[in-house]
This record gives sequence, C-alpha cells and structure tokens, in this order.
Amino acid sequence: MGEVDRVIAREPLRHNPLNEVTASVERVVLADGRSLVRKELRAPSSSPPADPAGSWAASDDPGHWNSWSREADVHRDAALRRSLHGTGLELPASEVEDVGVPVTGAVLWMEDVVGVPGERFGLADHAALAAGLGRWQAQGPLEAPWASRGFLREYSGSRRVEWEVLDDDAAWSQPLVRDTWPGSLRSGWTRLVAARERLLQVVEQLPRTRSHLDVWVANEVRRPSGEVVLLDWAFAGDGAVGEDLGNHVPDAVFDLFWPADRFEELETTCVESYLAGLADGGWRGDADRVRLGVLASCVKYAWLLPLLLERAGAAEHSAYHRPADAEHLYAQRGLALSHLVRWCDEALALAERR
Repeated sequence: MGEVDRVIAREPLRHNPLNEVTASVERVVLADGRSLVRKELRAPSSSPPADPAGSWAASDDPGHWNSWSREADVHRDAALRRSLHGTGLELPASEVEDVGVPVTGAVLWMEDVVGVPGERFGLADHAALAAGLGRWQAQGPLEAPWASRGFLREYSGSRRVEWEVLDDDAAWSQPLVRDTWPGSLRSGWTRLVAARERLLQVVEQLPRTRSHLDVWVANEVRRPSGEVVLLDWAFAGDGAVGEDLGNHVPDAVFDLFWPADRFEELETTCVESYLAGLADGGWRGDADRVRLGVLASCVKYAWLLPLLLERAGAAEHSAYHRPADAEHLYAQRGLALSHLVRWCDEALALAERR
C-alpha cells in the first residue's frame, strides 16, 4: 500500500508542526480511486527540532508521553482494537509500514473516515463520545508495552511559559485582557497554579484506566452508524478515570468549537454520559472519584493563561491554526479559564473531604 507510485494526488492536512514525531499528515488518492490518510512518523534525529524550546521533542522511550513509535504500535495492536468493540468507539482501519533499516520512522495508511467531524458535534454527539469512553474505560488499566506513563505530569510540565507574567500588572492591564476577562480570573488562576502539585497528586491517586489522552473534537469523527472514531493515539496509555473528559470539554471551548456560555451544559452532559457508559461496561466505582478525575485534570492547562497574557499584544490571533477575532477569542477563553478555576476549587474541596 505504501508504494509512492500508487499515490496520484495529495492534500496536506492540519497537524502540530512543532511535534518532532510527525513528519507529515496528508489525504492521498490512490490509483484505484481510494482516499486514505497518510501519516508519517519519525524517530528522534540529531537535527534541531522544529520547536527550539524542545517541548515537543520525540522520544525513543516507549513510556514517554511523546514516544515517536506509539501511534504505529497502537494501530498494530489487535488487542486494543478488540477492547473497543461494542463500546461505541473505534480506531480507524489502517496498515503500518516501517521506514528504513534500521527503522527510522513509520507510515500509517489510515481509513479516511466519513462522518460528522468533532468540530461540528452537537450535544448528542458529545454524549455519545463520553458514553463510549465510559464503556471502554470500564475495562480498567492498559498493560501494553507501548503505553505512556505519567502523561499528565510530564506533558503539563513540558510547556514552556514565563510564569512571572502572572504577577505583571502591565500584562493584566492590556486592553484585550482587561476588557474581556472576568475580574476574578487573576486571583483564581493564582490559586490554580499554586495548587499544581496537589492536583497532580490527586489525579495520580485515582483509579487507573486505559486512556487516549488527546480526546478532543479534532480527533473525533462520528460515523452515520453512530460509532465515534478516535484519531491520533500518539499519547495513549495510563490515565485516571475522568481524565480524558477533563481534556475533551475545555479544549472544545478553547478552540472555539463550542460556545463558552454553554460550558457547564457540555460538562454536565459529558460527565453524566460517561458515568452511564462506565456503568454499562460493568464499572462499580465511586462516581465522586470520576468527577474528581475530570475536575483535577484542569492542572493540564496551568500554562495556558500565562501564554495568553504573553500573546495578548500580538497583531494577529488564531484558534487551532485558523485566524480568529481577538476579542471573541479572548472572551471565550477567559470564560473557559474561569470554569477551570471552578474545577480547581471544587477538586480541592472534594479531595479534602475524601
């Protein structure tokens, strides 16, 4: 399948260009008329990474959150595919070919999934995704040799920002910040940042389960038959119950695919659907611990507000690599960040009561 002479047309697809693992993602048309998604992965190299700070550097360690070969390993793993059967979730059909001798990369030739993309999900689609996650994660931890370990701590700690900007009055006085963000956000985010270690410990002490760890709308397609296909399994591995939802809900708002004034509606629907899915899958754990997993996952975004403060004076702004109106973007993100302050406060209070 991987022979270049069989490809007659190529269309580059959006992806994170800073991630050293991903060489390219494109939709290709083969000579027989089939449309596939071709994703090329590459092992760490001696050349400088695209991200000078190194936060997206590839790793040879199979347990590292950014292991270069993990996605190829996932697609080769028949047991993982079987674990998704009947949950309402799917992995796209695929073939994998190694590149180089010794291996220096891999190419995934994946089904070009037809359906409703996550960017256009309605509330019922989000509910279906959450219920599917619950059924799948009711099966418990993932023991595969390629599974990531400690993702939340390692990923969140790899984000490089100037933390000092949180104490900079001039940064908070920028018109884009001053005129669009809730007045309580500064003190609230100070609490969240101060609680980072406690929140990480809370998540790490929760029941463990198999996790995708990059569940958000750009990695989701719902088939006409109702199943939700999850894409981009590059971070998959060990996570806490609720952790995937703690990513899915905020990210939909941060990148303007769900309105911030309906944040709580999306949160409530997804949590209730996830709990129902867990019950369908036979999980009999404590619902409060599930909610704690969702709430405490807000720690993943501790770096985001300082970054937004740094970029508030930029001439142009974007959301998921697309141009965005600055005032609308900051207003939406400011409201979403305020919800994460609520998550932080609720998580700490809930953990204290346990």
